[in-house]
Amino acid sequence: MTGALAIAKVLAHCGGSPEAAVGFIVRAVAADPRDPEPYAALEELRRELPAEVAGVLATANTVGPIVARAYLSFVDGDRDEAAMSLGSVTGFQPEVPWATAPWFGDKRFLGAVTAAAFAEGTMRIRDYDRDLEADAVAEGLTPWLRAIDEVCDRDPDPDAMARMAILLRVCGRVDASFALCDRADSLRHLMFTEVVRAGTWRHVGNRPETEAAFRRALALDPANWSLYLDLADLAADRGDFAEAAALATRGEELEPDDVTMRAAAAAYRARSTGSVADLDLLTALAPRVPDPYRRTLLDYANGV
Repeated sequence: MTGALAIAKVLAHCGGSPEAAVGFIVRAVAADPRDPEPYAALEELRRELPAEVAGVLATANTVGPIVARAYLSFVDGDRDEAAMSLGSVTGFQPEVPWATAPWFGDKRFLGAVTAAAFAEGTMRIRDYDRDLEADAVAEGLTPWLRAIDEVCDRDPDPDAMARMAILLRVCGRVDASFALCDRADSLRHLMFTEVVRAGTWRHVGNRPETEAAFRRALALDPANWSLYLDLADLAADRGDFAEAAALATRGEELEPDDVTMRAAAAAYRARSTGSVADLDLLTALAPRVPDPYRRTLLDYANGV
């Protein structure tokens, strides 16, 4: 009997808390995700108390149960759930190298997980808005970045590729992000891929290429109001408020119920034409627009 399992059994049986037992095992995983012993202890705990462990996983919303769910989903053959669960916990604690776990690099995982689910896992890594270029998180994210090519080669899904390219970008792998977008385009040219490409150009500070990518996206989806907002913001950023107003107004026509779209259109018209009515409208809408965008629109409208 392993040390981790022995203590987990005490917590589960004598302490009456399977959740505490799972938490103890996961702390052992966090101490060294490469160590196979805690994973074996987790499987053994489930064999001992299947209903109790299932109950813990069914309501998983903290690190311990989510890590356990990721591994046990892998064991049960649900590679997609394993990827998504591990993405969630990686985003919450990217300084822990969760993906260095033996199962993550196992062919039974990388050879079966769908590109769509793996991409969703990479999107969840970004949910907590952490600095993913920091040295402290590089080790934990490297297995994810290495796996992207393998997953895409086996399951070439252009939408999933574009989503994975976002993780490459935020991890500082700009060239790899562009290359993955190009691979996606070679399969099928999608609006979303151009949006991702635009975001990467913006990340490196290239405004002309950012705008060009958004315009290509708009050509692929002319009724997408949010693309008009993106282009309007870029026009305002370079001081062309007449174009910003025209673009935002078109977006507002397509989506008249979106508060942010309406506020931007009002702000840019107020700046471009001096419209008091639009300035009043912006003032009324501003409390419902999140910062820092609210302050940006107010500054534009007031000529700051």
